[in-house]
Amino acid sequence: MTDAQRSPLPRGMHANGALDGPWWANAVVYQVYPRSFQDSNNDGIGDIPGITSRLDYLADLGVDVLWLSPIYRSPQDDNGYDIADYRDVDPMFGTLYDLDELIGQAHARGIRIVMDLVVNHTSDEHAWFQASRRGDPQYADWYWWRPAKPGHTPGTPGAEPNNWGSDFGGSAWTYDPGRGAYYLHSFSRKQPDLNWENPAVRDAVYRMMGWWLDRGVDGFRMDVITLISKPVAADGTLPDGPADESGYCNSQVAAADGPRLDEFLAEMRSRVFDGREGFLTVGEAPGITPVRNRHITTPNHGELDMLFLFDHMMFDERGSKWNPLPLDLVTLKRIMRRYQEAVSVEGWNALFFNNHDQPRVVSRWGDVSTDDLRVRSAKALALVLHMHRGTPYIYQGEELGMTNAGFTSLSQYRDIESLSLYDVRVLEDKLATHEQMISALTMRSRDNARTPMPWDDSRYAGFTGSGPDDPGPWMEVNPNKDVINARNEQRDPYSVLAFYRRLIDLRHTDPVVSVGGWRLLDADDKRVYAFVRSLPVPVPGHRDLLVVANLSSHTAVIPPETAGLLGFDQTGFPSRSSGTAGISVDDIVLSTYPADHTLASLTTRRLEPWEAFIYRM
Repeated sequence: MTDAQRSPLPRGMHANGALDGPWWANAVVYQVYPRSFQDSNNDGIGDIPGITSRLDYLADLGVDVLWLSPIYRSPQDDNGYDIADYRDVDPMFGTLYDLDELIGQAHARGIRIVMDLVVNHTSDEHAWFQASRRGDPQYADWYWWRPAKPGHTPGTPGAEPNNWGSDFGGSAWTYDPGRGAYYLHSFSRKQPDLNWENPAVRDAVYRMMGWWLDRGVDGFRMDVITLISKPVAADGTLPDGPADESGYCNSQVAAADGPRLDEFLAEMRSRVFDGREGFLTVGEAPGITPVRNRHITTPNHGELDMLFLFDHMMFDERGSKWNPLPLDLVTLKRIMRRYQEAVSVEGWNALFFNNHDQPRVVSRWGDVSTDDLRVRSAKALALVLHMHRGTPYIYQGEELGMTNAGFTSLSQYRDIESLSLYDVRVLEDKLATHEQMISALTMRSRDNARTPMPWDDSRYAGFTGSGPDDPGPWMEVNPNKDVINARNEQRDPYSVLAFYRRLIDLRHTDPVVSVGGWRLLDADDKRVYAFVRSLPVPVPGHRDLLVVANLSSHTAVIPPETAGLLGFDQTGFPSRSSGTAGISVDDIVLSTYPADHTLASLTTRRLEPWEAFIYRM
């Protein structure tokens, strides 16, 4: 049971502004994308019984929370993020009974279950929207309906109520002839936005959340929750925003962190969670600054436990994700420093480099030119992320060092964002050529994270059946599944998987990792990412930790501030009084190279490519 693996936090340790650290301060969350995790009935689509069958794998890894991407009944326009019935499971994934069994089996292993909750929008096939579209008085204003722009013919170009654009391309408004009005959809036109200004909408959402908690769910990851409060003008209109290269203002820019967001989140906390214990709430938070993150996640404000911020996922692009840039480590450190320092006293961070919407980080910022460099860079990136203050999130396959899919043809892609944006950018707006967009998809498509989980090196990687009558997986398996798969890594004590187990165990057992302070070193160094984790008060048996990582494929010199803590004097040589001769292998808590190799690196003040380590000071 993973709960038993986590040591209680020392009394008086501050986490999230609370004297007694909450249970999730030294917990680790694992995200499962159900469609791609494990297929139990050989129809090519992952399902809930498949997840249940792999719980021992998750318990062995040591994770404390399982986050399920949406499994609700849905037409699957956006792979389940378009919900048609909040209180039922889509038949492709199983039944409510299957989900009850998963919850019970997970709890028996000390693993909590967090469900994805999408309440900024529903599917256009949800009964609420169908009634609203008909003009049913009870549901008429449950969604954002607005007339055409004055002086324009409804349904014609330019008649949309404002210049907001969908995140999937084109206008965020679709004209409905039956209703005689436009409805707002921040994403697909099949994902109309709910009108949270209407108290009846909020009541229905809160009742639904309570129903799931009563059923045994332990909390929610809330999709784009910071878009629920729209900036409504006094006359009821939604104002234009600054346009980007597409000619639209992205609706995530226009509607993020609206004027009533704090009110809505506090109301949700009070109505749904008051009187309950042991739950977790995490919000996907486009448009939220680190300072606002501190406010929302500080306990006495009664909003959410933690948020996913996105500055560190958007700095390596020019104008849009489809124009990617190389890793600028100095900028990444600056962003992470803002995150960490904003919550140094109160508030909390959610730590992630991967999820269902992001390409694989080892392909994005690591080095996949050889398998050795892939393994080392996957470990180094994991070490840096997990040693920050906050709650780490692991996305399925990340613990194996999974790479991008390497697809070369548009026919291999399944994601609505990738396919829609190809049409918009290549065929309609002529912003990119076919070759440029295929290259961009290879690097940034969300499908890179959605290939089936590789359990072994069989034809379909152990994800689904490979018999003559089996249809094969809904999406191609990653071509490198013969090398990167769970069975191979479970046998290898030096694998990425083994490294993740040790990182998770360290967070479970050392309060310096979970609630210690954080201080960046050598902020301007272009290759080395280094910082100190320290407890505000001494705790017997625990010492401060120095984290040092060469996040490059080149040899790197340990920079001055970091070198000083390792005992080098200003001339660059070990000082006589506190030189590295005093460091032993036992002081190296964890390293991407063998500990004796890292010890030798310290004597020369040089780190090999992707050499990273934790040193107990």
